[in-house]
Amino acid sequence: MSIAEASIEERLRCAGLPALGRTAWLEIDLGALVANLEILRQGAGPGVRAEPVVKADAYGHGALPVSLALEAAGADGLSVATFDEAVELREGGVTLPILVLYPIPETSVEEAMRLGVATALGPGLLCERILTAAEAASDGDPGLGPLVVHLEVETGLGRGGVLPGEVRAALARIAAARGVRLEGIWTHFAAADDPASRSGQDGRFEAMLASLGDDVPAGADGTPLRRHIGGSGTVVVGDVRRWDAARLGLALYGLLPDGLEASPEYAVLAAGLRPVMEVRARPVRVEVLPAGHGVSYGPSWRASRPSRIATLPIGYADGWRRFLTDRSEALVRGVRVPLVGRVAMDGIMADVTDVPGAPVTEDDEFVLLGAQGDERITAPELARTGTTITHEVLAGMSRRLARVYHSAGSIAGMRMLAGASTRWLAAAPDQPAAPSRG
Repeated sequence: MSIAEASIEERLRCAGLPALGRTAWLEIDLGALVANLEILRQGAGPGVRAEPVVKADAYGHGALPVSLALEAAGADGLSVATFDEAVELREGGVTLPILVLYPIPETSVEEAMRLGVATALGPGLLCERILTAAEAASDGDPGLGPLVVHLEVETGLGRGGVLPGEVRAALARIAAARGVRLEGIWTHFAAADDPASRSGQDGRFEAMLASLGDDVPAGADGTPLRRHIGGSGTVVVGDVRRWDAARLGLALYGLLPDGLEASPEYAVLAAGLRPVMEVRARPVRVEVLPAGHGVSYGPSWRASRPSRIATLPIGYADGWRRFLTDRSEALVRGVRVPLVGRVAMDGIMADVTDVPGAPVTEDDEFVLLGAQGDERITAPELARTGTTITHEVLAGMSRRLARVYHSAGSIAGMRMLAGASTRWLAAAPDQPAAPSRG
């Protein structure tokens, strides 16, 4: 069997992995992920920490397998949005520093201290409750490590953080808290694709730091306070500072944020980024429907002629959004075919009547996101169809879709549902190399 012909079942069997529970799955290219990390490191420049963002299940790619791959590739730290996301990584064996980008609940403070998970701090009541909880935990267990915190500063996003004029007081309160170690100070861009907006925020951040003068604290070990502002897109533009760390987001997964263009000096680097995710499926039924027959609920599409319709077992509960109804396509045998009828919870339908050659069957593999032959369907294309953003297309992929991970031509593992949670399975090391698509 050639690489191009290898079925997903054959590839998983050769890797010593179980079969899929259904014929719809994501393929995650860990080789592309690691290569993207290196490209973005080059864009950030020497001395800048590479701290990938793996929130929202690593933008739909699978947080634990992605984080383990990034740790092995030398990432300096990780960022998530919620404390339970951090717990999942720690329980899965990730040892890198982890920063939760929103303040954690006070009830999670002691566990965060035990797990070595850092939290963002902003203003107000929640900040005070977090610090008080850290003091109580530290007093109750003097051997407990400190709660590591990063102070967020409001520079224009309007979502979180301490106003610049209140930063000095916030730093003083953190310094006075027992069982707390301040490690970083940061802000976040409101419009990374707008040069004036990002430069303005960068300038306000710099002015705030300058206004503190000698009052900018150092870490407990005497290291300077870590300053960070930029996401992945800003490491391929030349008009903002990199500061001390880059929180690598969408570009890590192979795509620049919508509307952001690399500056000329970084264009070659940015062009090397490769998408990491593909969405694939095989039909559960292929049938010729007579002219006039409707497809899916409240038929928005009816066959104008006898039409060969393939049903793919993926729907809006998997992240294939209803806004794609009658407006998107799939690839089969390297040919684009229209998806017809309303997107259902668990299924979508493709009109394969005009695919050249022998009739399409249940053995044919479809690509909904990714490449096949000379054709490619991209996440930005799907986002434009639904007047949304690329982030939503990727991050919306449901956990119930199995993820198959591959690198350097072989399957590395898979993640699949196991009861109410997901289970990561590494490929057996003593198995023959699984065929792949290259």
